[in-house]
Amino acid sequence: MGAHMENWRLFTGIREKVVRAARHLPLVILFLSCGCLVTGEGGGIPHLEVTSGAFAAGGQIPVAYTCDGENITPALAWGPVPAGTASVAILVTDTDAPGGTFTHWVVYNLPPGLQGIPARGPGRAALPAGAVEGTNDMGRTGYTGPCPPGGKPHHYHFTVSALDTTLNLTGRQDGRMLAGAMAGHVLARGEIVGIYQRA
Repeated sequence: MGAHMENWRLFTGIREKVVRAARHLPLVILFLSCGCLVTGEGGGIPHLEVTSGAFAAGGQIPVAYTCDGENITPALAWGPVPAGTASVAILVTDTDAPGGTFTHWVVYNLPPGLQGIPARGPGRAALPAGAVEGTNDMGRTGYTGPCPPGGKPHHYHFTVSALDTTLNLTGRQDGRMLAGAMAGHVLARGEIVGIYQRA
């Protein structure tokens, strides 16, 4: 009986790890499709430094930047971008969403000389001329802050990509379409990850 219970615990532990890993698969596929994964020193896409005045890397995202607060878009800073950068794109995703990776914000065609964006409150100050906000997975244009179910903490990836082109997307301008359009055009990429948890 004891051996049987031990085997069952082992099986359950392995199954949970497999399920947890599978949740990240859509994001891995998304970044592979756009050539955004950094493979480490000596190869891959150059790293772009990304920071936020709202939260530290790996830190808790304040309530003001979530659906429980004012849904403010957090300030982001990045750079410097490589020579030849024609535009910058931002993709914000939750890799712990129950149904798989969930996109919270899609922005592209930010000017290459820009090295950050300020926090944007409910009034939504305009982005620079030419920049486009796409459709998030709530079906809304613009930013929808972290809004996870209660329980475990969720990880939010604020990913910034420097591109060698501007993009002309038609139809549903969502995260998957942006990732596909960026394929082969990423000169540098970086991200900052924040955590949010609801009781």
